[in-house]
Amino acid sequence: MEVGPLFGGNAIGAVGAGGQLRLPPFARETLARRSDGRRIVFGAHATDPCLIAYDPGWRAALAGRDGGRRLFGFAEEAEFDRGGRVSLPPMMRWKGRIADLALFVGTGGAFEIWNPEIALEAGDPDLREMARYRLDEVNPSKENGA
Repeated sequence: MEVGPLFGGNAIGAVGAGGQLRLPPFARETLARRSDGRRIVFGAHATDPCLIAYDPGWRAALAGRDGGRRLFGFAEEAEFDRGGRVSLPPMMRWKGRIADLALFVGTGGAFEIWNPEIALEAGDPDLREMARYRLDEVNPSKENGA
């Protein structure tokens, strides 16, 4: 199966009280190139305490190598608007422990959605560095000691 354009980049964004968030440009643009519709799948990551997100067509590519329960049972589809606004389904928000901010990280065929505070504790130093940079970007007073 041909994958098409890949998700690359990272960003941080606010999450509303009801789970509303805006997909970053790298995610919106890749989703638009990979699919005719404005549907997105949110699912549980195989090993990390985060979510993965991808277009519905990518699910078929994953089906042969990932567990069925996680891939199909612990995943929910949602629709996003032209501006990339979408409501993160409540079970997915709970599973990813997403609070008021979300860190988006491109991983090729999909992208991850992290609670940035959890990403700061991850075993991957690159992920920790991304999280620190993006958190300092949205809250510069902490970086400056104010």
